[in-house]
Amino acid sequence: MKAPLVHNERFVQIFAPLMVGVFALVCWQAAVVAWDIKPYVLPSPLAVGVSLIENFGVLMHALYITLTITVIAFLIAVVFGSALALLFVQSKWIEISLFPYAIIMQVTPVVAIAPLIIIWADDTTTALIICAVIIAIFPIISNTTMGLRSVDPNLMNLFRMNRASRWQILTRLRIPSALPYFFGGLRISSGLALIGAVVAEFVAGTGGAKAGLAYMILQSGYTLQIPRMFAALFLITLTGIALFALMVWLSRLALASWHESYLENEQ
Repeated sequence: MKAPLVHNERFVQIFAPLMVGVFALVCWQAAVVAWDIKPYVLPSPLAVGVSLIENFGVLMHALYITLTITVIAFLIAVVFGSALALLFVQSKWIEISLFPYAIIMQVTPVVAIAPLIIIWADDTTTALIICAVIIAIFPIISNTTMGLRSVDPNLMNLFRMNRASRWQILTRLRIPSALPYFFGGLRISSGLALIGAVVAEFVAGTGGAKAGLAYMILQSGYTLQIPRMFAALFLITLTGIALFALMVWLSRLALASWHESYLENEQ
């Protein structure tokens, strides 16, 4: 009886939010029709859908540009964030010396420093990636460092009693213990990388062949093509959901066979 219950629960997890979204769209469409709201004030979902179809090629190209920047920035944040976390756990002095600067990167508004980065960087795309990395890297550093330090003291004593080397403790105890924290950081960081790419595009205002979804939103606002603006917003939202779902899937793939958080849910 356990398997049907699990499948039913997963079905409800998908079906319930979907029904809420459909209900919200129906209410939105009804409100626009009932109050005769003009499209340049608030377009209806149908108008947004029509605009998405009419501008599909342009929007898909813009999505490709934004998604490319997001993925590159996210991968860089994962590599450097994980490396810094591993470095922090090796020495408390290194963590004390460098972690405050990671906090400074997190709390500094990227909008304030993006113009400087765009000026300093030789290429606009490189500048956009740097801005996105600055926003996305902190959850990786913070979560992974916390996970590497959140080791069961009894297991640590057992490893030390058996004279395990620092490398064995790291690879066989600390890293497995840190994986749930690491994947939690990935879920946050993937969305922040997308936000960083969009915000940086807003600041840069890049047009032409390198125009992303943020530029499409700006251009649509200037020309009062509000349905196209909402279509671009819809694609950004859909991309963020897809990235989050991908990180959840990767987390389940890596942890479902052995970690208690997944094993308990399967019982």
